[in-house]
Amino acid sequence: PQLIAGPIVRYQTIESEIVSRKENSEQFSRGLSRFIRGLAKKVLIANNVAIIAEKFYAGNPDIYGSAALIVASLSYTLQIYYDFSGYSDMAIGLGALFGFHFPENFNYPYSACSITDFWHRWHISLSSWFRDYVYIPLGGNRVSKYLWIRNIMLVWALTGLWHGASWNFILWGIYYGILLIFEKRFFSGFSSKWNPFFKWILTFSAVNFGWIMFAFPAKSQLISIIRRLVSLTSTNWLIILAENIELARCFLFLFAGLIFMFPVQKKLQTRFHVHSELVQTIISMILFSASIISLISSSYNPFIYFRF
Repeated sequence: PQLIAGPIVRYQTIESEIVSRKENSEQFSRGLSRFIRGLAKKVLIANNVAIIAEKFYAGNPDIYGSAALIVASLSYTLQIYYDFSGYSDMAIGLGALFGFHFPENFNYPYSACSITDFWHRWHISLSSWFRDYVYIPLGGNRVSKYLWIRNIMLVWALTGLWHGASWNFILWGIYYGILLIFEKRFFSGFSSKWNPFFKWILTFSAVNFGWIMFAFPAKSQLISIIRRLVSLTSTNWLIILAENIELARCFLFLFAGLIFMFPVQKKLQTRFHVHSELVQTIISMILFSASIISLISSSYNPFIYFRF
């Protein structure tokens, strides 16, 4: 595990384990399984949806219209999740091999039905770090309304800046600060009566739009993409698929990514009572073999969140 990859691990979390930790075959097995799961997320899903995002975002505007850009933004949204949660899983798994217990960093964030819930599930270690070392020392929500707004905006501007010294990251942070203020001040009361699916659609759409800002450091690029999105230009799918036959494979992984961004695995295990060690081992072997084959057959292996 590296200091700059995976969950943000505080010293007190592993203080005792640095001095003394226990290693056994059961924990080693769990760690290996967790590492393989993260590897599969990264190699099988993140890498393949990244191809769609890059091709569609860079495509000819006369062919790649608004619908194609929606697919591109969705692909990037999945890419950044499976890339980041994948290498978080790998870091947690590697730590377990050596007897360390690193904190969880993701809890199905794209299943959230509010922005607040999303940030309780996404990059948990970063959110808790800013809460404990910036938000609470500033007074948190135990201050006047205006100071609370200041605290929220300052925390989220710093969260954006944490990802890189670029205006789009700061804009992305401020965007979430504004969303959280409006959600907590105006929506929390009456939104409780809304249909959960409708709340999920609103939340996921807001998160998806946020990743568009995150993706383009150049202001001109971002403005151009947003204009193309809202212009409702047509997309020529026949030409796109004819020129990019290999996209069919990538779309299969896009659909898989959409399915497994929800806790489907846990529900399937409960529904079909799939808890045996043999079944888990077979699944891990299949995922590991598929990941290795994919790595060997392709040189395309971007580590997107490693840049931030």
